[in-house]
Amino acid sequence: MSRIGKAIITIPAGVTITEKEGVVTVKGPKGELSQELTEGITLEQKEGELTVSRPSDSKQHKALHGLYRALINNMIVGASEGFEKKLELVGVGYRASHSGQKLELALGFSHGIVLELPSEVKVDTLTEKGKNPIITLTSYDKQLLGMVAAKIRSFRKPEPYKGKGVRFVGENVRRKAGKSA
Repeated sequence: MSRIGKAIITIPAGVTITEKEGVVTVKGPKGELSQELTEGITLEQKEGELTVSRPSDSKQHKALHGLYRALINNMIVGASEGFEKKLELVGVGYRASHSGQKLELALGFSHGIVLELPSEVKVDTLTEKGKNPIITLTSYDKQLLGMVAAKIRSFRKPEPYKGKGVRFVGENVRRKAGKSA
């Protein structure tokens, strides 16, 4: 039995869940998300709780059971509270600024990088003297937020010798020893 799939999802106040023709839709104060379900996976909603069930104990159904429970839970949390990711620019001369939905990055290349962000993702940049610039991304869609954060990180991944690059706040970068003299 899938341990994740068995867990009951509590529905917070202000969030509505509807299922129609294999598509589950979650509406909340932050936004609206929808996910298509595989045939056989069913939802049962009563008294502010949601349970996900599967038709059989086949390996495929067990895997999908946990997957859809996690996706639906992320949709509920995103629609009610939202998600946030913070990225840190470590390196001399690395800068970040934003204007509207455009994020401008200076990461030590001969040219600046301008990234047009989706409308679902809100961006904020913080630059304090003596500290590394921090980019804060917020959204109600966890999957989209993770993809945008990974795209920004891919422009200059942290390197193992000096640790320079774009990293998540709190990320531990494995360091290597340089040349031994």
